[in-house]
This record gives sequence, structure tokens and C-alpha cells, in this order.
Amino acid sequence: MLATAACGAGGTSEARTGQPAPALSGTALDGTPVDLASLKGKPVIVNFWASWCTPCREEFPLFQEKLAELGPADGLEMVGVLYKDQPELAQAFLDDLGATWPTVDDPDGTLAKAWRTVAPPQTYFIDKDGIVRGIQIGQVREEDFDTQYAKIKP
Repeated sequence: MLATAACGAGGTSEARTGQPAPALSGTALDGTPVDLASLKGKPVIVNFWASWCTPCREEFPLFQEKLAELGPADGLEMVGVLYKDQPELAQAFLDDLGATWPTVDDPDGTLAKAWRTVAPPQTYFIDKDGIVRGIQIGQVREEDFDTQYAKIKP
């Protein structure tokens, strides 16, 4: 199933800080359904990435660490979106790094366009009300994560 994007609850069709996140739904690489709307009430990180992206590989361990720490404590969730990549290569990347969050394929770039993604990695920090509070273009390092997460921490 292809990923879909549509207007968010506030009527916006593009990801902008202070606005409702665009819709994001589809089937994860592992076959499970993903719908960002179902995560409302929790802080969420949406990360556009690719297996050929070196900074993506470097930031994944930090995401794993923070999800392990903040998932149980704060309900933090994460959704990946595959950016201009092949699902088979992406799944191997996820398996290699032991990443556990769902990743939706975006073969036609619909999600990338709606989320105004220019290149991977690009990461969005969304509060429990579904509002984009932070956008990180480029690799998320620990100090970046802490600054961005403070904006969405419940």
C-alpha cells in the first residue's frame, strides 16, 4: 500500500512549525498499518531517512536510546518515512541497526512534498495535540534532540 498525505486537522497541507502535522498513513515496511492520527495524545517524532544517508545511520542509535528512555516515561512514539530509497535496502538497514519503529515507504514523494522535506535526514517533533513544534534539517545530535524534545515533552 502506498503512503498517503492529506490536510491535517487544522486544514494545513504542509508541515510548518506551530501548525497541525499533515496526515501520514500507509503500510510500514514490515506490513503493519501506520496512521499518525492514531498517535494523537502522545509526543511523536517523524523522521525522513534513507539507507544511503550516512547522517541517518549516525542518528539512529540516538533515536533508539531516546525511545527506550522516553517511550515508557512519556509515551514517545516515532514514525519513519523512507526518502527516495528502495524498501529492500531500507529493511536491511533497519535490521542491521535494530530499529523498531515503523517506516512507511514514500515511492512517489507524496509525503516528502506534504512535509516539505528537502533531503534526509529531516525530523519533525510533534506534540500530543498533533502540532509541529520543531523541524530539524540534518542529523539530530543529542543536544538537538534535547532542545527539540523539550518543545513536545508532555
